Amino acid sequence: MIEQKQSFDQLPREIKPAFQELNVLKHLNAAGFKKKFGFTCACLFRLVFVLLFHQKNWFRLLESNKGEVFPGKDAVYRFLNHGGYAWRRFLLSLSGETVQRIEKLTSESRETAFIFDDSMFERNRSKTVEMLARFKDHATGAFYKGFRMLTMGWSDGHSFIPMDFSLLSSAKSGINGIMEGIDKRTHGYKRRQEAFCSAPQVISTMLDRAIQAGVSASYVLMDSWFTHAPLIQEVTRRGLQVIGMVKNDNKRYLVNGQRLCLKKLYAVAPRVEGNNRYILRLIRTDLAPGIPVTVVFVRHRSKKNEWLAILSTDLALTAQDIIRIYRMRWEIEVFFKCAKSLLRLQKEFQGRSYDLLVSHTTIVFSRYILLAWQHRQSTDQRSLGGLFYLLCDEVGIIDWAVALQQMVDLITDIATKAGKRITSLIQRQLQQWIGGLPSYIKAYLSISCCES
Repeated sequence: MIEQKQSFDQLPREIKPAFQELNVLKHLNAAGFKKKFGFTCACLFRLVFVLLFHQKNWFRLLESNKGEVFPGKDAVYRFLNHGGYAWRRFLLSLSGETVQRIEKLTSESRETAFIFDDSMFERNRSKTVEMLARFKDHATGAFYKGFRMLTMGWSDGHSFIPMDFSLLSSAKSGINGIMEGIDKRTHGYKRRQEAFCSAPQVISTMLDRAIQAGVSASYVLMDSWFTHAPLIQEVTRRGLQVIGMVKNDNKRYLVNGQRLCLKKLYAVAPRVEGNNRYILRLIRTDLAPGIPVTVVFVRHRSKKNEWLAILSTDLALTAQDIIRIYRMRWEIEVFFKCAKSLLRLQKEFQGRSYDLLVSHTTIVFSRYILLAWQHRQSTDQRSLGGLFYLLCDEVGIIDWAVALQQMVDLITDIATKAGKRITSLIQRQLQQWIGGLPSYIKAYLSISCCES
């Protein structure tokens, strides 16, 4: 007999149901991932996808005793370095289906939002990575080598689904340029051209792709780096409302024909009455191009003498609603932390081409989508129709001592209806079981039916 060897790309039992339910490989094939010979794209994708869940990296996997059954190193790197694969189409298709599944579990009146933010994609030890640039980390003030990972996600306040991203480079502070010999007809070349566009331009195209894919949301949430009048106009032109933090800069607001900066706007804004001491003031005004907005001033959490301003283009929202919806923006920060610390973003594969950075980042995003879907199923009581909680309530009504006594009575009743030989056997086994119980359980139970 020939021993059947287990496939090297087997999914763990905890991951396989969600992987099949979300039709990950179906989306991969629909995006045009095909090869003429050798290992299939689905096989190579699944192999890279499960590396994290097996707690192995690609180098250690090839150095292990089972390294002979795996594809060669070049096969995986050729797959990740291929510039003709539509990784963005695959990610948008996968995330779109996941969003549709999540929307079925929530109420139609629940607020949903597109969230935009950028994060550092560091390659500080690299020198020859394609399109490498130098950026400033505004949180620490230090400079780093790498890219700006501009990310778009969808959230309903409970689950966050990453939908699109772009690794932005810089023409002014660039270290390396585009690799020579790139086919200008490929998706990889279009990604490279997009990397030199400004962030507002990329955000607008991301919104267009998401809307075209059938994903909808009520609001667009941004931090102070993106909440500017030109981008707000582009978002509202697409039928979406904007809620974002406002930077205390030279932006002007129109109040009674006067153009005021944010500090002067705070001085003329009326105070908010109520018991919430963190909401200071609220005013309805117009942004300088004539965009009607509501600005809420809230107390700084760590600096009591300072305030923060949150802008909303939805004039029907109260101050509490604006703060509650904007709070959803924090989920993208949690996503960045999880992707870098747990899902091996920017660490698992150290390639030099821009295509490898895009492909591996897409695989990391797909891992997070799968985990987010599993988390939603395990924590949302509506995913099982509330059946689990109804059963818990029913069991909670019965005391454990009463339930144990009822079980003993049931076994005794069954034993009396059987033959004498079986009856004596059941009674002996039951007595042995009762005799082995701890004394504190015997004290709670009035078990006398088996004494003979």
